[in-house]
Amino acid sequence: MSAAGYVGRFAPSPTGPLHAGSLVAALASWLDARAHGGRWLLRIEDIDTPRCVPDADRHIIEQLAACGMRADEAPLWQSTRGAAYQDALDRLIAAGWAYPCGCTRRDIELAMHSRGASKPRGGELVYPGTCRDGLHDRTARAIRMRTSLGPPDHEAAIEWHDRRLGAQRQRLCDAVGDFVLKRADGLWAYQLAVVVDDAAQGVTHVVRGEDLADNTPRQILLQRALGLPTPIYLHTPLVLGANGEKLSKQNGAAALDLQDPLAALRDAAHVLGLAVEASDLPGFLAAAVNAWRRTLA
Repeated sequence: MSAAGYVGRFAPSPTGPLHAGSLVAALASWLDARAHGGRWLLRIEDIDTPRCVPDADRHIIEQLAACGMRADEAPLWQSTRGAAYQDALDRLIAAGWAYPCGCTRRDIELAMHSRGASKPRGGELVYPGTCRDGLHDRTARAIRMRTSLGPPDHEAAIEWHDRRLGAQRQRLCDAVGDFVLKRADGLWAYQLAVVVDDAAQGVTHVVRGEDLADNTPRQILLQRALGLPTPIYLHTPLVLGANGEKLSKQNGAAALDLQDPLAALRDAAHVLGLAVEASDLPGFLAAAVNAWRRTLA
């Protein structure tokens, strides 16, 4: 099976080495690209510089190589892409999509409380649009993206299809409100950076963890506002920690033990629902591509 022009990517943040959960996402994106006869790219998402760990990017690249996964062109580092993000932001501001916001987290919490709303456990603060019509003597802190250029009660839902999860729908004004594009500390927000870079790299298919599915509607809105193509999405199952939450560096996920890459890849394939039998790494990867092709490609 081949798909002319297919471009996929794996985009880790260098906040530490790969763990079992991030290997699942890496393997899924690599398998999908190979099953479609396409290209697989690597992007280092290092815009959140305070959280980045020195040399973690090199370690991640080495871990992927140890598992037989090498990108088809040189990696892209988001830390080199500030001019592209600024250009996109300027276009959004000029079109009326983006505006300065002077609210702190406390301001948003108080505004939500005054409306009888509260932050859901583990959820996000839904921005109430305080600065949509001006700063009201506040000092600009962040830049936000409008969830609509029309009246709030006419804000449409973003609908999209996920290859694994099926039909999806989210009303951005209810779920997140106007969201941040450039943070109060001057750093670029993930939502803007990922959209600009997916378009710049020609990404046609995004395969990533299910925890990022909630980000997709925001990214689709940005793609539409910037006149960029929308990739095809597939969100993979998550590896859960002992507490039942997504395995992550924040909840103590251990770095991958790659003394036996084949064992780590077998575990990742199991999470993806793939039954793969092979005694060596090249044989495993070839069999995994065939298994992926039969099930998800």
